[in-house]
Amino acid sequence: MEKQTITVIPGDGIGPSIIDATIKILDKAGCGFEYEYADAGLTALEKHGELVPEETMELITKNKITLKGPLTTPVGEGFTSINVTLRKQFNLYANLRPVISFVGTKARYENINIITVRENTQGMYSGVGQIVSEDGTQAEAVSIITREGAERILTFAYETARKEGRKKVTAVHKANILKSTSGLFLKIAREVAQRYPEIESTEMIVDNCCMQLVMNPEQFDVIVTTNLFGDILSDLCAGLVGGLGMAPGANIGEDCAIFEAVHGSAPDIAGKNLANPTSVILAAIQMLEYLDMGDKAENIRNAIIDVIKSGDRTTRDLGGSHGTTDFTDAVLERL
Repeated sequence: MEKQTITVIPGDGIGPSIIDATIKILDKAGCGFEYEYADAGLTALEKHGELVPEETMELITKNKITLKGPLTTPVGEGFTSINVTLRKQFNLYANLRPVISFVGTKARYENINIITVRENTQGMYSGVGQIVSEDGTQAEAVSIITREGAERILTFAYETARKEGRKKVTAVHKANILKSTSGLFLKIAREVAQRYPEIESTEMIVDNCCMQLVMNPEQFDVIVTTNLFGDILSDLCAGLVGGLGMAPGANIGEDCAIFEAVHGSAPDIAGKNLANPTSVILAAIQMLEYLDMGDKAENIRNAIIDVIKSGDRTTRDLGGSHGTTDFTDAVLERL
């Protein structure tokens, strides 16, 4: 059997240390991957003069599976977000953000298990029609939703629910105000829902959804929504389970997928052996599930659950006093 080769982008700031921790864990779990390393972000800008070098793009194309640490896009210097660039380049139309409660975190809730499925290439983030008037007094941006794009993400959400044995899909929109774009999304959501009679389908206006997530998050199972709303809601969901350090993300296209920590590169703690690697380890678990290696995914997840529950060598954000390497060692021992 041919070994699966994975493109690894260590990223910026704390990226290299948490990616290193994750690779150790994947190897200890017996996943048998080969790795090819690539640069992106500030690291790449300093080394190669561009944020995403051509050879990085080629490796992502060749191996089809990428594990990536957090990247820094320089702010306001005319640089397009690297994540947006990668999503568009490889047509990674689905952003999958699961959040699950772990016993032992400082989270406000104990029994959360929600997947946010976010459309990843259209809507307000498509970058179309961004204009600022010459005198700087007016700005515009255009949101585009297509039938094809909406149907694809909605079908993806229901298929995910079906595959994982989930009971309910909530389509989140703002069709009462954004009658064109959100209206089209909602219309198609209702059509797609008809094809999955065994799954309960609900719809919710985005502002109400935010309130409901804070007051009674247990009612949610799978949330599916457009790009901007999905970006906001998935971070809100991360806050329910202890923050971005506990939240992974998958960007999935037809034949290419990028799995990532969703938090930033935290330059203030880079190189200090303080970062919690859980987000990127959970992203690696998503990657294993995508590759139909569910047994390995389960072993790693159980090890993390036990480390956090027991408080054995946990990082500061989890209420412990340890760093990246100690936490990683605790997980490795359980594997």
